[in-house]
Amino acid sequence: MRAIRQHEFGPADRLRQEEVQDPAPAEGQVRIRVAVAGVHLLDTTIRSGTNGGPFPLPELPMTPGREVAGVVDELGAGVDGYWLGKRVVAHLGPASGGYAELAVVAASSLHELSAEVDFAAAVAMIGTGRTAVGILHVAALSADDVVLVPAAAGGIGTLLVQEARRVGAMVIGLARGQDKVELIRSLGADAAVDYSGEDWSATVRSTLDGREPSVVLDGVGGTVGQTALEMLGIGGRVITFGWSSGEPIRITTEILYSRGLTAAVAVGPRLLRRPGGLRGLETESLAALAQGRLSPVVHEPFPLAEAASAHAALEGRATTGKVVLTPNR
Repeated sequence: MRAIRQHEFGPADRLRQEEVQDPAPAEGQVRIRVAVAGVHLLDTTIRSGTNGGPFPLPELPMTPGREVAGVVDELGAGVDGYWLGKRVVAHLGPASGGYAELAVVAASSLHELSAEVDFAAAVAMIGTGRTAVGILHVAALSADDVVLVPAAAGGIGTLLVQEARRVGAMVIGLARGQDKVELIRSLGADAAVDYSGEDWSATVRSTLDGREPSVVLDGVGGTVGQTALEMLGIGGRVITFGWSSGEPIRITTEILYSRGLTAAVAVGPRLLRRPGGLRGLETESLAALAQGRLSPVVHEPFPLAEAASAHAALEGRATTGKVVLTPNR
């Protein structure tokens, strides 16, 4: 089979397509003929060797990839024959072989997909979607909220905007570039603001017409995240889930006490140790997809051989929604 291999940590060009032996499922596993593989921001930091998230960095060489969807084509010992030929989606773990034509995973990790569910959408929801659902549990949004979402055109951000609108909150989405701003508007945001412009915060304040954000859902950090935090009204809350800018926001005791703010981290250990575990979030996320409550935005797929370009585009913030690879069989 063809797979993306990485023999050393470093920039995106360390990812190369190679011919490797087809994997065989072990006891309790199945093999999936991959139709779509997800590309996650954490994949890029693992590839660079700077961060494995809550897990240690993998041993090299390795095939990256956390999320796949496709059809089960082989069963390991002890697996119910029901699964053979089923359309499925699964989360493989932090760096577990998803960027390939074939992938193996424990049968207990599978979620069956109906014929109506798009593989790319399912891949978006099994990983990015479950994170968004976890963030939304912590945020507990209501119709009384004014929600500010930095990076609202990203895979997580687009889902947060949709759910905030569904509960009746006022939503302000931030993005870089006119195309992304238009995407946010199309998702129903009350306003979309280009944060690459001068004094974008003044534009947000003008849009709010005297109201103040009550919730900031921030995965960007840096100057944008810090400015968003400082715009929160009295009693507001900030929910953080990363810092794609490379720098986390600074939440001080003084900021919290002087304005009665609350702060929470929605990912990492909190997500891993929540009641029901990650499996429960996956099930909830996929149910929201099937019901039409959440519809992930998926970037134009990259061929498997162009995994390095997918990483570079994601790191360069040149993508919208979920980034995926399609094995070009």
